[in-house]
Amino acid sequence: MSGPDAIAAPTGRERLLVLLSVGALGLCAVMTQLALMREMLGVFWGNEMVLGIILGNWLLLTGLGAWLGRRVTGLASPRRALIISQLLIALVPLAQVFLLRALRNLVFGRGVMVGVVEILVSSCLVLLPFCLVSGWMLTLACAILAAREGAEGIGRVYVADSIGSIVGGLVFSFVLVQLLDHIGILYAPALLNVLVACALAFAFHARVMLGVSALLTAALLGVMALADADAISTRMQYPDQRIVFRANSPYGKLVVSKTSGQFNFVENGLPVLSTENAMQVEEPVHYAMVQRPDAGRVLLIGGGVAGTAREILKYGVGEVTYVELDPLIIKAGRKFLPDSLADPRIRVVNTDGRLFVRQTAQRFDVVIVDMPDPSTSQINRFYTAEFFSEAKRALTANGVLSFGLGRYENYVSPELGRMLSSAHATVKRSFRNTLLIPGGRVFFLASDGDLHEDIAARI
Repeated sequence: MSGPDAIAAPTGRERLLVLLSVGALGLCAVMTQLALMREMLGVFWGNEMVLGIILGNWLLLTGLGAWLGRRVTGLASPRRALIISQLLIALVPLAQVFLLRALRNLVFGRGVMVGVVEILVSSCLVLLPFCLVSGWMLTLACAILAAREGAEGIGRVYVADSIGSIVGGLVFSFVLVQLLDHIGILYAPALLNVLVACALAFAFHARVMLGVSALLTAALLGVMALADADAISTRMQYPDQRIVFRANSPYGKLVVSKTSGQFNFVENGLPVLSTENAMQVEEPVHYAMVQRPDAGRVLLIGGGVAGTAREILKYGVGEVTYVELDPLIIKAGRKFLPDSLADPRIRVVNTDGRLFVRQTAQRFDVVIVDMPDPSTSQINRFYTAEFFSEAKRALTANGVLSFGLGRYENYVSPELGRMLSSAHATVKRSFRNTLLIPGGRVFFLASDGDLHEDIAARI
């Protein structure tokens, strides 16, 4: 039978299973969206613009899938189509994450910055299978329940999808992301959806689909038990390096690799620190500290795990307050670089640096901001007029603020020039004196007291 009459009204038990199917879809969709956004941030070295591209593609492709679902009434077996969709929803996200990691360097090359057009096209291709199936499946479920309950059935489908989405978001954000890697997280909705597919096949008396669903369930359990897909795919991302640590936190994925005796910390695809790099440790410290060699209290925002906090202690300061947002960086730092934070004079505060500066009642002789360049809105918060004003309030009367920007070899590009000019004009709004020092990065020193250019002589 074909045409509008092909969809027979479901029984009461079938109706409940269809709603369970939609709830599992909603849960899987949210978890997949969050996992893929976090993965693509690392793959594309992205920022909020990348997230906007991903979400835009997600909405467009899901809407396209729902539009294609207008033809579900012409299917010979809508119930079998629902089971197949459920299986695809379960397994496609795992393949998407694995392929993202495996193909990134092959498609774009190692270390290559990916442009906006490439991000738009590649993210669209990655998201296409899941989004089309999820939009199409939602329309299919509406058609099945509408055969029994009319418009009320369609409303129930959207309620079930919303409930699944809420549960998926909560479980992802507050439970799974603290415990598992992205592939491990996606095993949970995958297992739920293949089990729902088994239940649907049993209820619909679809013996072949029941066998297929049971076989895929067994295969999924086997892969979960016998293969570490996250470890395999992570090694593909970092060839010629030994992965010694990998974990997730609410702030991203942290990978620690070791090569030629050097540890490399990479979070969301961006290098955080590398050991055996004296310049990375010394420059942020000494340019600032020689200005106030008698400093008693120093605030360090970021970078302490690399050894910066320990380097500050060479000036005999009484206390270094090291503020780090991601507890995972501190955990990995204590494990692989224990000497960096071992001194009792180093006080580690696990919170947002901007929030700490705003709320602290302490006053510091030197504030060192050891953060990456403002490539994201979250990092850019440390280079704004508001932050500089808050930092000045946290300083003593003639205290010094220090931060670095860009990379300087022997040429200032127009882009770097604009960034340096903007930062200089901004910091001057809060401090009477400013000084720029062209080291490996361009370092800014700002204070209401005197600043000295003769760095080598003062050291």
